[in-house]
Amino acid sequence: MAMVLAIAVIAGGALAWAAGFPPLTVPAGLGVNIHFTGAPARDLDMIQAAGFKFIRMDFAWSAVEREKGVYDFKAYDELTEALAKRGIRALYILDYGNSLYESEQSVRTEDGRQAFARFAAAAAARYRGRGILWELWNEPNISFWKPQPNVDDYMALAKVVSPAIRHADPKALCVAPATSGIPMDFLESCFRQGLLRLVDGVTVHPYRGKPPETVADDIMRLRALMARYGRTLPVLSGEWGYSSVWKGQDEQLQGQYLARQFLTNLSLGIPVSIWYDWHDDGPDPKESEHHFGTVTLDYNPKPAYLAMKRLVGELKGKRFVKRLQSATDDYLLLFSDRSRRTIAAWTVGEAHEVEPVRGLKVTLNGDPQYPPVPAGARLVSR
Repeated sequence: MAMVLAIAVIAGGALAWAAGFPPLTVPAGLGVNIHFTGAPARDLDMIQAAGFKFIRMDFAWSAVEREKGVYDFKAYDELTEALAKRGIRALYILDYGNSLYESEQSVRTEDGRQAFARFAAAAAARYRGRGILWELWNEPNISFWKPQPNVDDYMALAKVVSPAIRHADPKALCVAPATSGIPMDFLESCFRQGLLRLVDGVTVHPYRGKPPETVADDIMRLRALMARYGRTLPVLSGEWGYSSVWKGQDEQLQGQYLARQFLTNLSLGIPVSIWYDWHDDGPDPKESEHHFGTVTLDYNPKPAYLAMKRLVGELKGKRFVKRLQSATDDYLLLFSDRSRRTIAAWTVGEAHEVEPVRGLKVTLNGDPQYPPVPAGARLVSR
């Protein structure tokens, strides 16, 4: 309990990071993964209406450079402009191989590294000043780097690409390594080879079968590992969700987990949290990969979409302050915009009643509630 509260205090007031990362104000750093380019109005309007302020999308090398040295950014121009009109920022993933230079879905040759760096620099220059976060690859610690993951090859690429981006745009924000899970061995190998000096933030994908609150200890271990290598950067939750057809899951629980995931990440001082996924990817009721979305295949809002709208509606403009002292299973997170205070409240245990403010009783369950704190009221829990 003391550990969690210590993190909450740090997150509320003492963590600093490079200019350009959003504050811990709802919904500045809350986003969703997409799988499209261009400007599809239905998707983008619904994403905006839900309150998401970030999207994460592949910025695929092979889609941009189909002829050596010739870059076609049209699809990304359209997407970037459509996002800007809606007040949404992009986390673009510079990723995957290109058969013009590499035989595998990876970058393992010096010619390939230099070509990838030129592509990344061209992208950074083109979208300079658009508030984009540039991420180097997606989950290089698993099968997205072929023929098998290789830290040395990945870091050889990072050492060329990061300087190229910064030369093209000195104010660019670079993040990496977008690992599947939080694999300490892979991350430490990257840190040992200098990743923390090349990027502005560390991205991880904390997928798990357990509830979102269990991420806290993992984030603490990751920060401790960075500290051993001399530079504690912001941790970004770059991709993480729950399929509504996983064993023990359903759409209602998925909705609860979306809200709890975002709230937990805010309490841990995580400036950007990306939910996977925006839209269900297929109709198979038994295929888990088809059911990570916040909306169904035919765009009907799932409880996850409604949970996002509710979270933003209750907390918009408010910044995470601290976690109030409570029973271990209870989560009472204080948010404030200085003139108004609201508590995000839930429990991972059995439903029960608490009194966070004298005279204000709240029944806690797994679905976050958002009781406002009356003006001038003193908190019972501290």
